[in-house]
Amino acid sequence: MTEADAIASASKPATVTSLVDELRALGLDDGMTVMVHSSLSRLGFVLGGAQTVVAALHETVGTGGTIMMPTHSGALSDPSKWQNPPVPETWWQTIRDEMPAFDPALTPTRSMGAVVECFRCLPGVCRSNHPTVSAAAIGPNTTALLNDHDLEDRLGATSPQGKLYDLNGHILLLGVDHGNNTSLHLSEARSGLPATVTDAAPILIDGERRWVELKHLDDNDEDFATLGEAFAATGNERQGPIGAGVGRLMRSRDIVDFGTEWMLANRVASR
Repeated sequence: MTEADAIASASKPATVTSLVDELRALGLDDGMTVMVHSSLSRLGFVLGGAQTVVAALHETVGTGGTIMMPTHSGALSDPSKWQNPPVPETWWQTIRDEMPAFDPALTPTRSMGAVVECFRCLPGVCRSNHPTVSAAAIGPNTTALLNDHDLEDRLGATSPQGKLYDLNGHILLLGVDHGNNTSLHLSEARSGLPATVTDAAPILIDGERRWVELKHLDDNDEDFATLGEAFAATGNERQGPIGAGVGRLMRSRDIVDFGTEWMLANRVASR
């Protein structure tokens, strides 16, 4: 969406003040622990852009709240599996040899959006140590959410999504639907349906860059939006306007437990 499209889609500019009012009306409140997935362009014309959205989130949950966002970096993976776009096979070994190792402070996100990149770079924000599916957080529950993210349990029990479930935290979707809800990969892990696949990534071990093979579940988000529609019908998801877009707020445990049962009823095991 262009800036002109964003202006055309909005009746007025979204500001920190207006976004805080809308977030509070949705149910986000002081002291909450919340994982945020977002699309800035879907919120219409936001005065100040991603910085304004991040500021509104901080003001809404306050210093006693914890904000977390997915900071995935999918390019740090084996090039033989790249599809969007693929690269020539003659490049694969060069990529394996030369791709910089994951660095929580430096590695940029890929396809996560402007709000996530703005948030990731804020002073005080920490990031989990997974080369492809990290998360970043700030607030009192940061350590509990980010520590001990097992490299071969990408989005399962030891992941930040798993820790959010343990804390009975919230999930906030800003301008996106459940197709972007990474906590549904926790539902996949709990269902036991996906097969295990092998990938690889450049990581630092004792200060030395190494190309390391990693096993993980073959996660698939193709039916997440459909699953999300079924979950919304249960009444456990609050919806409301956020700028020119729609916000959705729910408990992590509610959507993950529902998602696990839905997958067991609607998917076929791939193993």
